[in-house]
Amino acid sequence: MKARILLLAPLLAPLLATAGCYDPPIANGGYGSTTPRFERVQQDNNLLADSVVAVRIGELGRNFAACNAQGEVRERAVDGPIPVRAAPYEQAQSKGQLPAGSSFFICSRSHDQRWFGVVYDRSGRAAPACGVSVPVAQRSDYSGPCDSGWVASSQVRLASGVQTPPVQASGNSGEPK
Repeated sequence: MKARILLLAPLLAPLLATAGCYDPPIANGGYGSTTPRFERVQQDNNLLADSVVAVRIGELGRNFAACNAQGEVRERAVDGPIPVRAAPYEQAQSKGQLPAGSSFFICSRSHDQRWFGVVYDRSGRAAPACGVSVPVAQRSDYSGPCDSGWVASSQVRLASGVQTPPVQASGNSGEPK
């Protein structure tokens, strides 16, 4: 039996060598691949759209007002409000709008100086009720009663520094006796 197999081995060798070369018909009509075609799903690739960056107050320390300047919406050739963003990026979601003539507190800036972190009351004014015209104990994210967000610095005209409330006079005039 072994002798027969040895005699037939030279005849079977080409058949065995070509046995793995058979290509089955392609079922998906592709170009040689049996893997189904990859369909890319359209999605929003904007990673910044959901970003939220809190406005920081107290950037200059506890000897200064929590927000160190006031600004107004700059007069522009195009009328209309400017958007207030959730983060200092053009792609960030809009949190609100400031109409022409609005004033607000400028509390922080983005690293590239293109965005101001602002605080304003719902009427679009820099109101003392926001609590940022007085010093704060430490730097922190703004969480007061007013709205806050980011506006493009190119849309802002600096109005002045923050007016701190007057100090109540004590009985001491400060003059030597």
